[in-house]
Amino acid sequence: NRPNRHAKELRATALIVHCEKAYSRYFSEDVFKALLIKKNRELYIIPSASHTDLYDNQVGKIPYDKFEKFFKANLK
Repeated sequence: NRPNRHAKELRATALIVHCEKAYSRYFSEDVFKALLIKKNRELYIIPSASHTDLYDNQVGKIPYDKFEKFFKANLK
């Protein structure tokens, strides 16, 4: 797996979200570093969340407010 293989092709606004405690967190961090776009991009690490915390939001970790704020600011 090379998740950042196509990151340099992305030219659009990007919000990358990952859980702090997820083993695969480095995938998102590597993709973010590889992005050629430098504005209208954000890497958001969800504090104290594990990978499965986002499956059904039973623990309330999905950052809906972050999504809304980013989309309103960047998708026009």
